[in-house]
Amino acid sequence: MKAGWKIFINNKIMASTERFGYEWNKYNSLDPNYKKQIKNWIHPLTPEDFKAKDILDAACGMGRNSYWALQWGAKSVKAFDFDERSVQAAKDNLQDFPNASVEYLDINKIAWENQFDLAFSIGVIHHLNNPILAIQNLYRAVRPGGKLLIWVYSFEGNEWIVKYVNPIRINLTSRLPLPLVHFISYFASIPLWLYTRTCKKRTDYFGQLSNFSLPHINSIVFDQLIPSVANYWSENDLKELLKSAGITKYSLSQPPNKCGWTIIAEKI
Repeated sequence: MKAGWKIFINNKIMASTERFGYEWNKYNSLDPNYKKQIKNWIHPLTPEDFKAKDILDAACGMGRNSYWALQWGAKSVKAFDFDERSVQAAKDNLQDFPNASVEYLDINKIAWENQFDLAFSIGVIHHLNNPILAIQNLYRAVRPGGKLLIWVYSFEGNEWIVKYVNPIRINLTSRLPLPLVHFISYFASIPLWLYTRTCKKRTDYFGQLSNFSLPHINSIVFDQLIPSVANYWSENDLKELLKSAGITKYSLSQPPNKCGWTIIAEKI
């Protein structure tokens, strides 16, 4: 399957919103390994970049990334999602932080302007029907001199997923009832879990997975199988996407595990 990106504009924020809500309702516990994951996703930023900052977490899921932003000393965190189950899970996970709030909002309709020092969206934009609008809305929410951080799937490093997993997702699992997909996902998760523990010649990504429990790995496999939209963008695809969104000052890099792109745009 050739890499590329297509934009479909309709009234839905995310073709898979309800499906991800099911996931975050089922996998709603914080795992210490999430700390390593978010450090990979935000690279080359570090925890110091969150300290004493007003943070926006766009499409927060069950709040795991907001949790670490708060642990790293964020002044405040505003998180939002467009599924009630995700919002409730995030509220539960962030309830001990008085400087955190979680709202039910559509990323296509957020109206913040020049309000946050750092806005981030991790693992979301590549699932949207209209990624350009989402990027523009998040960029507008950042104060001048602040930053927008986006992590998305890369084509580079994920060619095997595009070739073998994507056709299964597109033609089968994204159309099946979620409990059935969850059951099916274990047939891939168990061999993957065993592989990460027995194979000595592992990529950085699979080496990272070797620390994860079977339920955690299953949540990753399940996450790959359920969305209706999942783009794996090449470097040129992303440059074109950012140009269309009017973003001119940014850095684009692959995190240490080489399975995504991290975009850091500075608000002019």
